[in-house]
Amino acid sequence: MLYAMNNSVVEHIPVLAKTLAEQINLPSDGVMVDATIGQGGHSFLFGQTLGPEGVIIGLDVDENSIQRAQARLNDLACKVIFIKSNFSQINEQVNSQGIKGVDFILADLGVCSAQLADIEMGLSFLHDMPLDMRIDKRLETTAADIVNKTSEKSLADLIYEFGQDRASRRISRFIVRSRQRRQIVTTGQLAAIVCKALARPGRKRRERIHPATRTFQALRIAVNNELENLKKLLGSAPELLNENGHIAVISFHSLEDKLVKDDFKQNKSEGIYRIITKKPIVATRDEIADNRRARSAKLRIAQKNMDN
Repeated sequence: MLYAMNNSVVEHIPVLAKTLAEQINLPSDGVMVDATIGQGGHSFLFGQTLGPEGVIIGLDVDENSIQRAQARLNDLACKVIFIKSNFSQINEQVNSQGIKGVDFILADLGVCSAQLADIEMGLSFLHDMPLDMRIDKRLETTAADIVNKTSEKSLADLIYEFGQDRASRRISRFIVRSRQRRQIVTTGQLAAIVCKALARPGRKRRERIHPATRTFQALRIAVNNELENLKKLLGSAPELLNENGHIAVISFHSLEDKLVKDDFKQNKSEGIYRIITKKPIVATRDEIADNRRARSAKLRIAQKNMDN
């Protein structure tokens, strides 16, 4: 497993973990699905409250994350089942274990620190890596494929839709011009092109984020089909949750958050959910100081009504 900075292991700090623990009370024999188990931080927190009859089912498409989570959760009293699968298949995977209903579904939609540092992932614009962005290596299309083969208009539309960058046409035009000279194969190349596209003479771009952030977000979403997979997870949850069971989703950009917000509202209107978080819960200043990744996190929680 390769890492960007001296091959060191990068620690992942679970976002809003304390807040989640305050909001969700699992019975000792409860069943939890950690739809994005990552390195097991959230599952470790809840697993400490579960007894031998309790179960955690951890899903992830990243083999390295699963291995780390296994090591972290090895000493828990409850049963822990690890499955290499996208959470879009949550119903099939849970049912395959002989489990028909669960008490808690948690999905932390962010990319973890170790994945950003992993050279093989190719996610970071701060370090030069192969332009890949596949969290699940079973996927066929890489970010380099999209950048080098997509038409200028389609690429602009992708950056605008998934990255919400109003300069998408200009960015796309610069990318196409650059790839005509040579293929764009590293994150460093792409980041430099985007920075050049946005560095207009006489204009200062007043933003707190790196100029390439939105373009990289757009490509990662497209490569991993993230929004469609989230829709499938949200659509599967009502059938899978037990009465009074909870679903909690931590999102990191407005596209994800809107999908979660709209789904919860729709299920509330149909009498299926009770929304616990009228507004999304965000990290405190202290948490953001300790974990910068938490600054854009939004937590929404809903509970399944008893008569559904």
